[in-house]
Amino acid sequence: MEQSTGRPEPAEPVSRRGLLRAATVSAAAVGAAGLFGAEAASAAPGGGHGGESHGGGGPAGGRRRVPIDRISIQLYTLRDQLAADLPGTLAALRRFGYRRVEHAGFVGRTAAEFRAALDQAGLRATSGHTGIPQPFDAATWEQALADANTVGCRKIVHPWFGLDSAGQPIRDPQVYRALARDLNRAGRLAERAGLEFGYHNHQLEFVPLTNGQTGFDILTGETDPRLVHFELDLFWTWRGAQDPVDIIRAHRGRIRQVHVKDMDTNASFADLGDGLIDFGRIFAHEREAGIEEYIVERDDAGTPPRSPADALDTARVGFDYLASLRY
Repeated sequence: MEQSTGRPEPAEPVSRRGLLRAATVSAAAVGAAGLFGAEAASAAPGGGHGGESHGGGGPAGGRRRVPIDRISIQLYTLRDQLAADLPGTLAALRRFGYRRVEHAGFVGRTAAEFRAALDQAGLRATSGHTGIPQPFDAATWEQALADANTVGCRKIVHPWFGLDSAGQPIRDPQVYRALARDLNRAGRLAERAGLEFGYHNHQLEFVPLTNGQTGFDILTGETDPRLVHFELDLFWTWRGAQDPVDIIRAHRGRIRQVHVKDMDTNASFADLGDGLIDFGRIFAHEREAGIEEYIVERDDAGTPPRSPADALDTARVGFDYLASLRY
């Protein structure tokens, strides 16, 4: 877990996510493929999104659009570029059109130094990923909240959960119930600090538990809606064989942020518009969900065989895609 020191190790999020990817099971990919087939059969004509997004015209659709000032990017996408050239990478994001970002640590800087780099580039970190301490420690979490306020965040999000000490999916309902209690505690302290607190999912929350529930069932059912919202990762939701529209309908008003991440035909990552996910179909339920931020992300951008510079293409294509999407 990221600790709230203001100087997280740059490699830590890489190893954490790498472990998560290694734990992904093929059954989830097969389930997601089945859901995509059902989605394609039920989607309205013209509701898809072929390669047109790269040309700036965007997918054909209705009159609604993603508000430009609500488009963000998870900086984990550009972790290698940021480590090599923080000011240059942030300046490039501003040129692409971004006004806000979501941080994943401070790239070896203090919170104040990272805020200064954002200010210089004309960007705001409106949200950030910081894991709650496990076991929960109020003083450590309060320092993380202070750092979030220094950076200028409005939201702070717990980034991941779901693997046991052996690297296997957690199946004990009591473990998720304990996490839900800690999320409520973290959310209460965040509220006192003037921040909104969220939880970001992967596919592991949708693995069946020993009692027939899922971790996501417990987290949504046993956290206080006034204290904990959800940042729905659309890629990992599909990878967990779940339809994001069903999640939205079941949890109205609690999906305040979405990670907009595309999936290729092998159930791996793709730049927005190059994959299978019909984002317009999902965003048509944005008011029902309560979405306030649309956050571009690609977990493997810059990871071999991709080069760090490829992450800049991912960022540019992602902004252009969302800015041109009509639904």
